[in-house]
Amino acid sequence: MPTLHQYDYIFAIGVIFCALDAFNIGANDVANSFATSVSSRSLTMRQACVLAGLCEFLGAVLVGAKVSGTIKNGIISLSVFKDNAGVQMLGFTCALVASATWLMIATKNSWPVSTTYSIVSALAGVGVALGGPGVVQWGWNGGKGLGTIFAGFGIAPSIAAGFGAIVYLVTKYAVLVRKNPIRNALYVSPIYFFTVTAVLTMSIVYKGSPSLKLDKLPQTTVALAIVLTALVVSILSIIFWLPYVYCKVVRKDYTIRFYHFFLGPLLWKRQAPADAQEIVAGHVPDYRVRDRDTVQGSPDAQANPAAPQTELSLTPQGSTENEREKDVEFDAVPTTQPRAQAALAEVEHDNGEAHRIEGPWILPRNLWILLRYKLVGKLTKGINFDVHAAQAGKGGAEAERIAHMHEQVDQYGNETEHLYSFLQVLTACTNSFAHGANDVANAVGPFSAIYYVWSNGVVTPKNTPTPTWILAFGGAMIVIGLATYGYNMMAALGNRLTLMSPSRGFSMELGASITVLLASQYGIPVSTTMCITGATAGVGLVSGGPKAVNWRAFGWIFLGWVLTVPVAGTAAGCLTGLFINAPHW
Repeated sequence: MPTLHQYDYIFAIGVIFCALDAFNIGANDVANSFATSVSSRSLTMRQACVLAGLCEFLGAVLVGAKVSGTIKNGIISLSVFKDNAGVQMLGFTCALVASATWLMIATKNSWPVSTTYSIVSALAGVGVALGGPGVVQWGWNGGKGLGTIFAGFGIAPSIAAGFGAIVYLVTKYAVLVRKNPIRNALYVSPIYFFTVTAVLTMSIVYKGSPSLKLDKLPQTTVALAIVLTALVVSILSIIFWLPYVYCKVVRKDYTIRFYHFFLGPLLWKRQAPADAQEIVAGHVPDYRVRDRDTVQGSPDAQANPAAPQTELSLTPQGSTENEREKDVEFDAVPTTQPRAQAALAEVEHDNGEAHRIEGPWILPRNLWILLRYKLVGKLTKGINFDVHAAQAGKGGAEAERIAHMHEQVDQYGNETEHLYSFLQVLTACTNSFAHGANDVANAVGPFSAIYYVWSNGVVTPKNTPTPTWILAFGGAMIVIGLATYGYNMMAALGNRLTLMSPSRGFSMELGASITVLLASQYGIPVSTTMCITGATAGVGLVSGGPKAVNWRAFGWIFLGWVLTVPVAGTAAGCLTGLFINAPHW
């Protein structure tokens, strides 16, 4: 039974702002991570919400941190609370209030900020309010002090930009600009699957599953598990994935469905429809960002015929079916899907005339409008939002500037890009699982301490046990945040930063994963938000040069990072100091 009933109101406030903090982690952090997949059209908004929600929730509940560090990252010492359980409850609640409020402001303004840095800064502010500046670890402190936050502003994006650029350059010159890009992509695909699986497995082991303590196993065991996992996935890709994409991309079998994937080797004998080779578009999605309403190739391809397969949809050159399948040689013919260029205001228009409330709201017609279009419509807006239309700009100078930025970058064949969409989805889902397992603690860590104090009436120990229901609560709020408000973050990212495609998005996500992985091993302070942002800039830079990157948008993003520390810290410190020192009866 709770022994601090006099502080029930503090516990209630803690519940509310823990929910809000987790909500904003989903709307800001997770949306930022999936913006590349949605922007490149590897996933629709609805698919991204479903997959991210599933991975985030399972990661949080199944392998989330069962023990949360009471003082996040060792920023302040437990001694600052002087064994006063009520003060500790108040301090952690103020930290959650400040962190959640700042994250809501940042998400509203489409600033991708670090949720980890937000709660860490808030806890530092609480420490200053309770014990003065001396109780906060301002320096490096073995990679756990406040100084690491400021170092991370430059370290994380720079390293991620380098890795993202390297992955994309390898992909570009090994596959995309070669004479036979699809043949090359199919040949090297097992290597890609092996490498990606190895990196993602290491991410799960070293960062994404703290409760399993896999990183505590003998190094030989860990290495063997990583290699075997990657090898198994690579072999499975040869058995199942390779024949599936061969039928869909090379044979242009438009009758194949996703469940045929499980037929594996039997697909090699599957005959495509007789008219399959006459198809020039539609058998794979159109991943292009620009020139989606043309049928004669992109302006870049027309202006520079020597450019390597810009805006390609693929038609075989061989004279017989066997030769066509053997050589996998292709020419350029673009697809014909129309481009969505509606302004953001039009995207958000909800048929106001047809759904206007007329007369008393209690009338049946008005109640139906309120329920169907005002309530349900707002709640489901996130999964139906047209991110691509919003990313094209609101019209005028902004849309022209974004379009000019996209013109600096080559677009490659839809069939080749389609092969990388599978890898991008695999990378995004695995990173989402690791994120749910690891970063859910940003919200539930302080709340688990509040719950421990409220239910036991004593100050928390060094490590606070986190009940499964709290992990599930945090995971559920992350999912709700992404599904209902994540669109606001995605609209300002993706193609607004640089032109996206599955190959580029895959390079960004893998580059960010490698950075987080190496940083966790060497104690380098990084944020997943900063890693994906840096990787985006790096890939955009090597894709089309400095003009292919929206530096103005990156400047606003960097400003959001810098403001996080003083705003969250000052707000939490002021709240704590105000309540501790307020006059009372």
